[in-house]
Amino acid sequence: MNNPSPACEGGCTCGEVRYQVSPEPLIVHCCHCRGCQKNSGSAFAMNALFEADRIKLISGEVEEITVPTPSGVGQIIARCNKCKVAVWSNYNMYGLKKHIRFIRVGTLDNPDQFPPDIHIFTASRQPWVLVPQGDRTVLKFYEIGKTWSYDSLKRLTALEKSAGITIDQPVL
Repeated sequence: MNNPSPACEGGCTCGEVRYQVSPEPLIVHCCHCRGCQKNSGSAFAMNALFEADRIKLISGEVEEITVPTPSGVGQIIARCNKCKVAVWSNYNMYGLKKHIRFIRVGTLDNPDQFPPDIHIFTASRQPWVLVPQGDRTVLKFYEIGKTWSYDSLKRLTALEKSAGITIDQPVL
């Protein structure tokens, strides 16, 4: 986007944990996999992906809990120490576990600003969940280079360089 949004804030239910994130997510996933259904206790999870260094913990403390994933790699869920609400996760997406956080969109003060860019793992979507006509969907996952915006791909390339990692999907 040409005019990035100002930083936005979010937090847990009890208000102990507050964070700030800026300016735009790399991409927003609506994930319908069984793991997200189980971890969220709902039909899907909404995650906005941001570089970890763009997220600032303003107050409170998070505890990190590693939970299993279908891939066997696991994900780290950061939860408020008091109310235990999950505020973000880290997955080992292409070796970038420490560098990309999946902000739980529902924890943002204004979650409406980040609708999904894509619905993933729709093969396991609950049959009563209706995806809006025209929304991008994939049965499982997608090719980053064909799905992310040009600006997000540039940011991903910068992350790869700083982490000393090269993902095996072409991005630019």
